[in-house]
Amino acid sequence: MPRAQRASTPLSIAPNAAQLDLELPAELPRLAIAPEWKDQQRLWGHSFHPMCSYLASFPAALAHAFIARWSRPGDVVLDPFSGRGTTPLQACAEGRIGVGNDLNPFAYLLSSAKVEPATPAEARTRLTALRLRWASEGAAWLALSLRLLAAPGPGGALVPAAGSLASPVDGVEPVPLEVALAFHPRTFAQLLFVRTVLRLDDRVDRFLAAGLTGILHGKSASYLSEVMPNTFSMARGYVRDFVARTDFHSPERDVFGCLDRKLTRLYRQPLPASTGIALLGDARDAGVRTRTALRARGLPDRARLVVTSPPYLRVVKYGYYNWMRAWLLGEDPAAIDAALDDAHHRTAYLQFMREVLDGLRPALADDAVVVLVVGDVERDRGRHLIGGVGLAEKVWAEAALPAGYRLAGVALDDVAAGRKMTKLWGDEAGRATKLDRILVLGATEAGRRRALSGAALPVDWDWPPRRLRAL
Repeated sequence: MPRAQRASTPLSIAPNAAQLDLELPAELPRLAIAPEWKDQQRLWGHSFHPMCSYLASFPAALAHAFIARWSRPGDVVLDPFSGRGTTPLQACAEGRIGVGNDLNPFAYLLSSAKVEPATPAEARTRLTALRLRWASEGAAWLALSLRLLAAPGPGGALVPAAGSLASPVDGVEPVPLEVALAFHPRTFAQLLFVRTVLRLDDRVDRFLAAGLTGILHGKSASYLSEVMPNTFSMARGYVRDFVARTDFHSPERDVFGCLDRKLTRLYRQPLPASTGIALLGDARDAGVRTRTALRARGLPDRARLVVTSPPYLRVVKYGYYNWMRAWLLGEDPAAIDAALDDAHHRTAYLQFMREVLDGLRPALADDAVVVLVVGDVERDRGRHLIGGVGLAEKVWAEAALPAGYRLAGVALDDVAAGRKMTKLWGDEAGRATKLDRILVLGATEAGRRRALSGAALPVDWDWPPRRLRAL
């Protein structure tokens, strides 16, 4: 259980700490922040956090460790690589104004759903309306599903586009074979219906769609398909081979019932204390867009804290590992990966980070603290990756320092392989990234001093909090 408030202590010594210290250049000072987030429950934090799994996301407790130290209620907390929205959601849950930005439309959906959520009444009213509409239109969608299952793939029946509000006879696109093979005919029909009628530009529909992505496939009865052994999309070839080899037939799952139970889990706690902002776009101009969005809502237009994890070097293909969710949302997974361009070599990566840090400046307060969780990457699919270790030091020297930031220090966070989402890679589980280096910067000298003075502040780990308090 989460412990009561206690003071921070120096970074605990892991079995390989002596070796890690040797890797840290003397010019980068160690910041004495205890990794207390490791001691918390796996699902610590607001109940919206596990809305949907997401590769390379850090725990909510880690975000809280810095939000509690270096921000107060009402402050803007920004994450330019927001992923599934961990930082902006936890900021909103703690009474801050959480702002998340991501170039991945799937990530934007999750962040937006969490920081501008539907109320329980809104979500359940909309779900009831969908049930009633299905009751009158379901037969036609079931007929379409059966036609698709009889002849799946490019040569089969066409379906309406996602969000088009069209009827089941207004087909404009094929369904990937592997999607058709994954679901029971009735479940598949309900997915086709819901996919067509949900409008992702609507706040309530967006929340339902985000919840639906979290139950699309997995290994328990709470998921709509059990064709995959985990919540990340296995390769399409795996799906075809598994179905053929095992004569797999998915059990029938009611989309509306499963989504209703998902809502019950999400609403275990009250809505976040404040609402935030989600932005879709390149991190390199996130500063300007963040400030514009905050001003448009009459909110403070500069962030006092940035907590983010830039993309790891040559590790994650977000479209590839979420291709079925991308289909549900009407997105092209190959286009997602092409836009994110995660296959950087170190030189290009450092130039990218310099541009990101330059671009954040318009949205930073003079005393802003910037926390970058930068993962060492030793291996890329079994191959040793040159330039992947000690990346945080390079980010400081070749990106942050030239952009005018001031260094407060670096904390080390060894990554337990068994707790990582990359365990789906079998023998490579946890071997790509064994260490996160947490680079703490000040936007100015005032920010550096605030980072240093706040590092030793005690953090309250009770959740839900008994009260909001300024540290």
